[in-house]
Amino acid sequence: MAGSVAVEEGRRAGAEVVHGAAECYQHSLKMLEELGFPKGVLPLKNLEECGWVQATGFVWMKQREPYEHFFKGTNTRVRYDREVTAYVESRRMKRMTGVRSRQVMLWVPITEMSMQPDGEKIYFKSAVGIGRAFPVSAFVDDDEEKEEEEEKKLDEEKMNGDQKAVEAP
Repeated sequence: MAGSVAVEEGRRAGAEVVHGAAECYQHSLKMLEELGFPKGVLPLKNLEECGWVQATGFVWMKQREPYEHFFKGTNTRVRYDREVTAYVESRRMKRMTGVRSRQVMLWVPITEMSMQPDGEKIYFKSAVGIGRAFPVSAFVDDDEEKEEEEEKKLDEEKMNGDQKAVEAP
């Protein structure tokens, strides 16, 4: 056990560490944006600690308890363990731990996710090498979704106002 603690401390050496739910949530959004992923791909909001070792790409996110999320856009249930870890680089997370996807009647560990070259899809790979790609739009953050709906509403109101101005005598 002592050996695994030393390895863990070694992986986290030199990390930028953030504590607290709000700070960790903002930190994780910033990281996802820098890596080129949509904000909603890791919907972890009850985080206690986040860390990122820029030199090695090692990241971790600790939450109070495991969390399950249902992605409507992919019709997939995903379970996030108390701690999620990965090695990250631009448009890719590899050697992931703590993320499992419900497939039929099994929980399948997700070990890698990467953005497709066209930026339209995210490819998720399991521990056995099998993977699936989903459109980026399936992982839009709830806040992003609300903003898009508000923009559509404003556009519709503007169009209706323009039509009324044209119709006025």
